[in-house]
Amino acid sequence: MGGVHLRALREVAGATLAAVFSNDERQLSGDLTATQGNLGQPGERVDFSAVKQYRDLAAVLGDSGIDAVDLCLPTFLHEDVAVEALRAGKHVLVEKPMALEGAGARRMIAAAERAGRILMSAQVLRFFPEYVALRNALPGLGAVRGAFFRRRCAAPAWGGWLKDPEKSGGGAFDLLIHDVDMCLHLFGRPEAVSAVGHCDAAAGLDMLHGQLFYPFGTVGVSGGWQHEGAFPFGMEYSVTLDGGTIEYNSAGRPPTLYTQTEQALPLELRDGHTVRDGYAAEMEYFVECCRSGRQPERCPPRESAVAVELMRTLLAARERDGRKILCSNLE
Repeated sequence: MGGVHLRALREVAGATLAAVFSNDERQLSGDLTATQGNLGQPGERVDFSAVKQYRDLAAVLGDSGIDAVDLCLPTFLHEDVAVEALRAGKHVLVEKPMALEGAGARRMIAAAERAGRILMSAQVLRFFPEYVALRNALPGLGAVRGAFFRRRCAAPAWGGWLKDPEKSGGGAFDLLIHDVDMCLHLFGRPEAVSAVGHCDAAAGLDMLHGQLFYPFGTVGVSGGWQHEGAFPFGMEYSVTLDGGTIEYNSAGRPPTLYTQTEQALPLELRDGHTVRDGYAAEMEYFVECCRSGRQPERCPPRESAVAVELMRTLLAARERDGRKILCSNLE
């Protein structure tokens, strides 16, 4: 994700890359060709000659020329590093999942409040054009009657920490945090959840099929890791309302509204004359919040913390073989 964020940062006016931090000498040299991820972009070489290159976190946080840090670290490091950065007076953008547990995410929020700094979790679906289009279309289509979100990929052959649930939360947690957060963004907190699925860490399988129960009905959230190998990354959604059904599939179906007429209506993805990259839009929004001192209302850290708690609740429900768990204790 560090490579993805670096590419996005080039499109953010007024933000300057001041320093990079890593314990990997190859990466510090600017050689990111060995980096991998779910999204398929090849690694590249980056010119870091004009930026500071740090191997020590304390030195990064002690640098008065750095206003904000973008944490693209393994999930188990998010809480401690974010709290240290906030205490050092830095604004913090932290990759998803915000933390491994809700309590850790709330400690991060408390640290931001004490420091008077901006904290935002990079729940990038809130900025992806395909999901922004969905959000924008909902108010004009009446009551929601049901929805379904899915996200799957092959178990990663890279990033050894990802396969350790103690460090990553596991495949379903790491992937479906996106879709659970989108449900919170669009529909609010569910009343209860249930889930079934299968987890075999040795085989690389970690699948969850969950139900979120709302007053209007249920929302399905499904996906996780498939067998390591050639299985492609994919995401999709379907939302049914009184006024029609909106569907999207990353394999080739753009967001489209289907009504009782014969005509399918593609949703507008453009921002002006271009389709805005979600990562660039996310970072631009974070930078503007830092500049203005305005809290990130579009992606508030308290909702990111609830997303962590809700994913943990779904994993607990999976262990109960589909029995419902009430969500009244979510903070």
